[in-house]
Amino acid sequence: MLFVVFQRLGQAIRRGWEDPVFRSLMLLSLTLLVGGSFLFHRVEGWTYFQAFYFCVITLTTVGYGDFSPHTFRGRLFTIFYVLIGVGIIVALVTRIASLAAEARLERRERREERKRQSGEGGA
Repeated sequence: MLFVVFQRLGQAIRRGWEDPVFRSLMLLSLTLLVGGSFLFHRVEGWTYFQAFYFCVITLTTVGYGDFSPHTFRGRLFTIFYVLIGVGIIVALVTRIASLAAEARLERRERREERKRQSGEGGA
């Protein structure tokens, strides 16, 4: 079941790549994650992995609390990072969900069409 979920997520992302809005949101999200990771690495002295982990946890609003900025510059950046980044991540996740829902509807319509065709052929 979990494999199917990830398979459909991958299909939605591949399908979305044709959409310029989706590509823009994906590029913005990746830029936020990479840029934030670099900045937190420099300002807070974290490893790149720790900084990337903090960025992902922060922008997805999970916020485990195991990492937090301790410098003034880090905290100031985090304020703006969250205000801008959460909206972009929510827009991306919403777009992915929309694409997945569209794909599900199309699969259902194809199944119903095959049922109709097989019912007509057997009568």
